[in-house]
Amino acid sequence: MITMDAMAKGTATLGANVTDDGINFAIYAKNKTSVVLNIYYNNIDYAPGARFVLDPAVNKTDDIWHIFIRGLKEDAMYTWVLDESPELLDPFALSYSGCDLYGKRKSIAVKMNKNDTAHIRRPLEDLILYEAHIGHFTKNPNSRVIFPGTYFGFSEKIPYLKELGINAVELMPVVEWDDRTINRDLTGELLKNVWGYNPLGFFAVSKKYSGSHMPTTHEEVEELKNLVRELHNNGIEVILDIVYNHTAEGNKNGPVYNFKAMDREEFYMLEENGADYKNYSGCGNTFNCNGKTAGPMILASLRYWYEIVGVDGFRFDLASILGKDVNGQWLDPSLLDAIARDEVLKNARLISESWDMGGYHLGDMPRGWSEWNGKYRDVVRRFVRGDFELIPELLKRIFGSPDLFKKDDRKPGASINFVTCHDGFTMLDLVSYSTKHNLNNGENNNDGENQNFSANWGEEGLTSNPRLRALRKKLIKNMFLILLISQGTPMIRMGDELGHTQYGNNNPYCQDNFSTWINWDRAYANFWDIHEFVKHMIALRKKYRIFRKSDYLEIENPAGDAAYDVALHGVSLNAPDFGRTSLSIAFTLYDRDTDTRFHIALNSYHSPLTFMLPPVSGERKWRVLVDTAIERQEDFSEAGEVILDNYTLASNSCLILMDKRPEADAKA
Repeated sequence: MITMDAMAKGTATLGANVTDDGINFAIYAKNKTSVVLNIYYNNIDYAPGARFVLDPAVNKTDDIWHIFIRGLKEDAMYTWVLDESPELLDPFALSYSGCDLYGKRKSIAVKMNKNDTAHIRRPLEDLILYEAHIGHFTKNPNSRVIFPGTYFGFSEKIPYLKELGINAVELMPVVEWDDRTINRDLTGELLKNVWGYNPLGFFAVSKKYSGSHMPTTHEEVEELKNLVRELHNNGIEVILDIVYNHTAEGNKNGPVYNFKAMDREEFYMLEENGADYKNYSGCGNTFNCNGKTAGPMILASLRYWYEIVGVDGFRFDLASILGKDVNGQWLDPSLLDAIARDEVLKNARLISESWDMGGYHLGDMPRGWSEWNGKYRDVVRRFVRGDFELIPELLKRIFGSPDLFKKDDRKPGASINFVTCHDGFTMLDLVSYSTKHNLNNGENNNDGENQNFSANWGEEGLTSNPRLRALRKKLIKNMFLILLISQGTPMIRMGDELGHTQYGNNNPYCQDNFSTWINWDRAYANFWDIHEFVKHMIALRKKYRIFRKSDYLEIENPAGDAAYDVALHGVSLNAPDFGRTSLSIAFTLYDRDTDTRFHIALNSYHSPLTFMLPPVSGERKWRVLVDTAIERQEDFSEAGEVILDNYTLASNSCLILMDKRPEADAKA
C-alpha cells in the first residue's frame, strides 16, 4: 500500500510519467482551489486505495498541479478530482481502464517506450491508400483469422493488402473513445458508437481492438505498436485518422470526463452567453485547438503517436477547425502551420478533411498538407451516374486539381482522390441505392448525408437480376479506373474491391454487425472479379509513371506532340466536347520512361460511342488493355486485341488502349 510518506513535490510535466522510483503525475487545472489524486489498486473497488490532497504552495506551478508518488509502478490506475468535479480521466494518459462495475474508467500510467520501427516515406503520388476500420475488417468469422476484430487480426490480413498492391493504410480512430449513444435499433437494442470519432483524450490507445481483453493493464499499447511494426516490415505506411475538433464531453448537458472541469473556457469554443458550446463539429462541442494550452497539447499528442508509437502520419477529422480561433474565424498562421513546421512532425504525412459545419476550406490548407478532395469524389460519382455539364470539372480533378493546389506551389499528390470513404455509401451501394436507408441507426433516417449522387439503375437495393448485377459491376470498375489513372493520391475504401455492402446505410457509425463487417465468403464467391480488376489497375498505375506524376501534366493539342504529356480528344481527334450535354471524353497520355502511349476513353452515355484513335507508326499498334464492358477481362494483357483506326465503346463504359514499342519493357 502507498502511504502519505511516499508523496513528493513532483514536476509540472503533464500526464503520468513513470520512472524507476515512482510516478510523477501532473494536470492542468486553472483557477482550482482543491486538487486530489486518487490511486486505485483494483478495478472492482468503488473507493480509491489511496487519496492524495495536493498543496497549492508545494504542488502547483502556474496552472499545473503536480505530485510524485514513490514506489508506484507501471499500470497504476488513477483519477483526478478538481474542486467539486466528478472523478476525471487524465487527457494525457496513454491508457484507460475498461469500465468497472459502476461504469467508471480510470487512467493507467504507462512508460513511454519508443517503438522499434523506422518510418516509411514515399512520394505522395506513389501511395495507394486503403482506409480501414480495424475491427470491421476481420470481425466476420469468415475472415478466417485467429484474432478477429483486433490489432492482431488486422496483422493477419497484411498478406491480402500486399497482394492487392496497398502500400499505405489509413486507420480509422484508435484513440480511446466513448462508445455510448442514446439510439436504439429497430429491435430496441441500445446501439454503440463503433467508429471512434468521440475521443476521451488524445493519447490513449483503444482497448476495443485488443486481443488480450485486460481491463487494467496496457497490452493494447503494445499490440498497436506491434501492428505498426508489422505493417512497416511489409512496406506499408501507417496513417492514423485522428480527432482533435471535438471531444466526448458533448454540449452543456454532456458528461464531464476532463476538459470541462480543467478549464472549459480554455479548451472549448463557447457562445457569447458563456453557457453553450459552439458546435462546428456537429458533435456538441468544438475544441479550441488554437488555445494557448490546447494547441501545445495537440502538438504533444501528435509527437507521441509519430515518435513513440511509430505511425507515419495523420488524417485530421474536420481539420479546418484546427485553423480557427475561439470565435470560429480563420487564422493565419494557425495550429495547422505550427504542425507542418514542427521539428518532429515536419516529415510526417499530414492529410486534412478541409471542411466543418462552419465552412468549406478545400484548398486552403498550408504548404505541407494534403487534403481529402471532396470535389473529386462528387464529380466522379456524378459523371459515372450520367449527369450533364461535368466534363471540364472532371478533367480538372483527373489531372490533379491544379485550381485547388497549384496556387500554393503544392503538387498533385496534395489531392487525396477518393470516390467513397467510411462516411457515406460503399461503392456497391452507390450503384444500388438511390436514397439512404438508415432507419436501423435509431434516428428516424435523419442522420447521414442526403446528397449522395447515387443511383439504383432500376431496382432499389441488392438484386439477383444478372443484367443489373453486371451493369453495377461495370460501373464500379469505371469508378476504380478513373480513380487509379488520376493524378494525385488515390484512396480506396475498405471492402469496395470486394463488393462490400452496408445495405443502403450511409452512416453506420453505430452498426457493429454483419452489415459493416467485411463478408469474405460473399466477396470470394461473387466479387472476386472486381478484386482482380482493382489489383491489376493498381499494378498498372505503379508500373507507368504517367499515371502518378510528381508535377502537373502538360496539356496540349494536337495529339502525339512529344513535348507534352497529354492530348485531349472527343469521339473525334483533338476535338474534346465540353458542351453542356457531353457525357464523354478521351485523352492520350505519353509515358516517356517507357516510350508508351495510353489512349483513355470515358463514356457515360446510354448508348455506344465510336472513338477515333491517334495514328501509330511502324510496328506500333493500339492494343486493348482495359474495356470495362468486357466481363472477365481482368488480367490487362498487354498482348490484347489489336485495334486500328477507331474503337466502339459500349454505353456507360471506360477504355484504356496501349501503344507500346515492342522493346520498351526491356529498356525500362
